[in-house]
Amino acid sequence: MLDTFQSLYAPLLKEVFTQQARQQIAQGAEAFSAARSYAELGKPDFTLAFLLLVERSEDEKREVLAYAYERRAALSEEKANEYRLQFHRPFPLIKLEARKDLQAARAIREGRPIDKR
Repeated sequence: MLDTFQSLYAPLLKEVFTQQARQQIAQGAEAFSAARSYAELGKPDFTLAFLLLVERSEDEKREVLAYAYERRAALSEEKANEYRLQFHRPFPLIKLEARKDLQAARAIREGRPIDKR
């Protein structure tokens, strides 16, 4: 049996994100558009919350969620570089988290679970 988007990624989400997503939908937000907007902001938790509430193909959902992780990685890299210039030292933990986000994006695109170590 194949793992579904729901079975693979729903357990990763805290209920607070789902509540926020439901509230925004109740106020008129379109779930898939909101998911893409949060993905662009590099917010995979909010992205996932909306994706779990929308009817779309597994491939579309995986692509948007993977993109959210990639955006967060890119934004983290930018932040690490800005901090390096500002404080004149490297920030390896920020870069490590960015690498983990890129690994998560790859796993999502391949339909595998995210390694949350």
